[in-house]
Amino acid sequence: MFPRSTHETFAQKLYQTFKSHKRFSKPKLSRSDFTICHYAGDVTYQTELFLDKNKDYVVAEHQALLTASRCSFVSGPFPLLAQESSKLSKFYSIATITIISTEPHYICCVKPNNLLKPSIFENRNVLQQLQCGGVMEAIRISCAGYPTKKPFVEFLDQFGLLEPEVLDGSSDEIAACKKLLEKVGLQGYQIGKTKVFLRAGQMAELDTRRSEVLGRSASIIQRKIHSYLAHRKQLACKVYDDMRREAASLRIQRHLRMHLARKILKELRSFAVSIQTVMRGIAARNELCFRRQTKAAIIIQAASETGALQVAKNKLEKQVEELTWRLQMEKRMRDSESSRGKKILN
Repeated sequence: MFPRSTHETFAQKLYQTFKSHKRFSKPKLSRSDFTICHYAGDVTYQTELFLDKNKDYVVAEHQALLTASRCSFVSGPFPLLAQESSKLSKFYSIATITIISTEPHYICCVKPNNLLKPSIFENRNVLQQLQCGGVMEAIRISCAGYPTKKPFVEFLDQFGLLEPEVLDGSSDEIAACKKLLEKVGLQGYQIGKTKVFLRAGQMAELDTRRSEVLGRSASIIQRKIHSYLAHRKQLACKVYDDMRREAASLRIQRHLRMHLARKILKELRSFAVSIQTVMRGIAARNELCFRRQTKAAIIIQAASETGALQVAKNKLEKQVEELTWRLQMEKRMRDSESSRGKKILN
């Protein structure tokens, strides 16, 4: 830029230089602004203070960066001393090693709304941020190339069931992936050193075929399981019928044995009652005979005892009479003796 140039002269030079460019346009209501059509949308720039902001001195780090360029056009205006060059090369070698040893991750933050409040999502605002941030363009570019990439091991683990014969272990992972993709009939894929690169839609096609294989396998498994369950149910029914028949036969045998046992018991009871009746009759008759004999003996004893008592009574009566007579005789003799004694005394 020239020392006496202003933002208006700068804008006029831009209008004259890029007036026919398809990405450059001039706003209708402005004399110093210009618009550039980016892939994410049109962006209008204001040239006020544009020159002042670009009059900064060259920073030492920027100078070192430009000097390290391999292009002579870039590194020529910024020569460095030998000592500074050695320090810079050492710094860049260390930085390169550090960057290679790391795995950078980029996080794209999207503001859901302009009110800065939770639970509010503005679709148009979010879509504009994604477009301006290059996310939509990156997705489009990724879909235009090879958007899907998978390591060989993961690819074989996920889609090996489409062609199980490629997993027999006779070939390495790369050859197995090539055989698998050739047999399924995919075109336009690429085999890298560690990954398989697929075009847009090919992963969906493989997933569809995998789902079909899994569906058929699931149907076969279900059919086998249903057959097994039906066979098991049939066996269970047969076993249940056998158990019922066995239980019924056991019940019949039990009732038959019970009936026979009751019949035998009744017969034994009747025999026992008959024997008891006979024995009790014999015992009763013996008891009756014994009682009759006892009664007869008592009668006989009573009769014999009555005769003996009568004899003893008569004997005792005679003895009493004799004693009475003797007493009377003795009394008379005493009376006679006493009368004789009185007479003698008189």
